[in-house]
Parts: sequence; structure tokens; C-alpha cells
Amino acid sequence: MPVAWRYSGNQLKRWRTKANVTREELAAASNYSPDTIKSMEQGVRMPTPRVLDVADELCRAEGLLSAAKDYLQREKFPARAQDFMEREREAVSLWWYEVTLIPGLLQTKGYARALIENRLPPLEEETVSERVAARMERQVILTDRKPPVALHFVVYEAALRSPQVDAEQLKRLLDAFGLRNLALQVLPFERAVSDALMGPMVLLENSEHERFAFTEGPFASELSADPEVVSRVTQRLSMIRAQALSPAESARFIKGMVDRHE
Repeated sequence: MPVAWRYSGNQLKRWRTKANVTREELAAASNYSPDTIKSMEQGVRMPTPRVLDVADELCRAEGLLSAAKDYLQREKFPARAQDFMEREREAVSLWWYEVTLIPGLLQTKGYARALIENRLPPLEEETVSERVAARMERQVILTDRKPPVALHFVVYEAALRSPQVDAEQLKRLLDAFGLRNLALQVLPFERAVSDALMGPMVLLENSEHERFAFTEGPFASELSADPEVVSRVTQRLSMIRAQALSPAESARFIKGMVDRHE
């Protein structure tokens, strides 16, 4: 949780308590639920400009709460992913395996939006738009970094069969085969090994030759530089890569899917 969120939330609660304004009253006046106001006061969510302005008036803070708007900045990425994003920006090589989703660096805007806006609990539209834009911004790593980043992706067939994957997304993957610094492989259903079903894995290396392993689940993520963890992820990725179709075979596989979509 960003420090600015926690501090602003703490001040919001202090002023509300001092003015004898209940959480329910603030929620009703600002058109939010009491639980949302609680999460803002705890620093879990960023206090929105509307809540700060309404609270400023209700609590007679004379502009002190509204002033917090100038110091708050919405994070582009979920808190649990921010460390990974920092490492991704520093990476000179990246090795990524996905089980059920197209890797974020290869997603179209439409596919990314379909994933982000259909989450529970639902996100505000402003947050959805900001996170879609942030995901698109990350894709500069594909072509705009000097020296180029070495990228290797392996995608399980299940990810390609998802209802959210349309012809545009499949063509986006085909375009990726034209990048000299990128290799893309498909792991078909019939070649899957048990390690391939355990979830997505990413291995990153920076210019100092430090290596990081990133694993992600539905409710928790882990970024580790522990040599034992990195070694274990490397071994699993190597096994999956060996079982996957070659890049040329993978291109033909995806091209066949595009043809069936059209």
C-alpha cells in the first residue's frame, strides 16, 4: 500500500471521527459503500477526489482534506504486481510461461480490457482504463529497448482456446514471430507435463546478471531472487520448453487457428 494512501486515509478517518461523522454518512454523501470508505481509511484503496471533497465539507476541514488530492497518484498496477513490473523494466532477458492467459506483453487492448473489467470485486471504470493503458505501455519492451531484450514465451494451448481470444489477438501473436529478439512456442494439450499445469512462471535477468523468478496465483504472487527458487523455476521452464512445439511449428499452429476464426 502506498504511503500516501495510508496517510491520507488516516487523516480522513481522524477528521471524520473528530467531526462525529459516521462512515455511513460519508458513504451516502459521496455515493460509495461504507466498506469502500473503510478500505480508503485503511489505505487499501486510494481516497478518491470525490470522497476527499465531500469529507472536507462534512468535517469542516477548511480545505485540508481536499488538499490531499495533489499528493495522491493512482498506481498503474495492482500492489502485488508492482515489484515484478520494476524488474521487468530492468530486464535484459525474460522467459515467460502462461497456462490460461495470453502473456501481458503480447495482449491486444481488447483482450486486456476483457480480462481487467471482468474481475470480482469489480473495478471502477477509471481504474480499468488506467490498467489497460499501463499494460499497453509495458509492451515497449518488445521493440523500443536498446539493446533489445531477449524474450521467450511459451503458451499452453488452453490459453489460446479461451473465449476472450479472438482473431485480432491470434494475429497479434502471429505478428510477434516477426520480431528478431522474440521466440514464441505453443505447448499443445497432448504434450503437457504435470509441471505445465501448476501455474504461470516468469524468469527475469537484469544487466547485473541477477535472476528473479516470478510465480502468480489467483490471490498471491511471489517474486524471488532465492537461488533455490530460481533454479526450480528454471528447471520447470526448461522441461516445458522442451515439450513445446518449435517456433516454426507454433506459428503454423496459430495460423491454423486464425484461418478457422475467419
